[in-house]
Amino acid sequence: MPMKVLDATLSNFDVVFDKFKAEAPNYKANLILFLADKDPATSLSWCPDCVRAEPVIYKKLEVSSDDITLLRAYVGDRPTWRNPQHPWRVNSTFKLRGVPTLVRWENDAIKGRLEDHEAHIEQKIDALVAAT
Repeated sequence: MPMKVLDATLSNFDVVFDKFKAEAPNYKANLILFLADKDPATSLSWCPDCVRAEPVIYKKLEVSSDDITLLRAYVGDRPTWRNPQHPWRVNSTFKLRGVPTLVRWENDAIKGRLEDHEAHIEQKIDALVAAT
C-alpha cells in the first residue's frame, strides 16, 4: 500500500484529524507533520527548517516498505504561527514549540516526536517510523 497523505489547515484540522484517527488501525505507522504554510509569492515555505526537512521526510517515507499515513498539518503564515495562543501551541496533546514537528500517533496518543532542529535527520526519521 503506498503512503497515504492527508492535508489539513487550522480551519479543517478537526475533521481531517478525525478521519486520520479512524483510519489509523489500517496502517503500521501514522505520522503527523506540522509545518509552515507556503508563501504565495515564492511557493516555498516561510520556514527555513521546513524547507530543509520536508524533502528528507518525504524521501524517507516514500521508500519505506511500511504502510504509512501522513497527515500534513499546516500551521498558517508566520504571524499566525508566532501568536503564543496558536491553537496547536496551547493544545494539551500537541504542545507545539516549533515547525517542522513530526510526530508518531499511536493508540490515540503521541508516541514520539522530532522537532524542528532534528526533523531532517534521516536516522531519526527511520527510528520514529520503526518505533513499536
